[in-house]
Amino acid sequence: MSVIEDKDAIRQLLARYCFLLDGYKLREFAALFTADGEWISRNGNAAGREAVERLLRGLVPEPAPGKRRKHFTTNIIIELSGDSATVVSNFLVVRDSEAGPVISVAGTYDDTVVRTPAGWKFQSRRLSHDIAGESGLNVEPA
Repeated sequence: MSVIEDKDAIRQLLARYCFLLDGYKLREFAALFTADGEWISRNGNAAGREAVERLLRGLVPEPAPGKRRKHFTTNIIIELSGDSATVVSNFLVVRDSEAGPVISVAGTYDDTVVRTPAGWKFQSRRLSHDIAGESGLNVEPA
């Protein structure tokens, strides 16, 4: 693949993450990670696809009226190095509330992604919650 094709495939990975998480397709979501891939955040850490899926099932409420959310990823910087890349991007989460849509959290993703036979996957995804409000997750506020 060319550099442009690799970067486009990595952007697709980031977008797929948002759509699968918002759609509560958590098994498919976990498959975006390598077999030993890590998801690291203030709300918990997990290593391996099964652990990532289990953690997210415990954190994220199933979409329902008043409990829907949308994830957005922007300002994506990709540094390629052969079959791996570091990616830094910003994220924003909008969720339902009784008063209408509210910004729940904004922050930074720090990723290591790797090329696999099945395409680009997350080796590590670290979330920094730079601006946090009521997230609507199944956790106590930090």
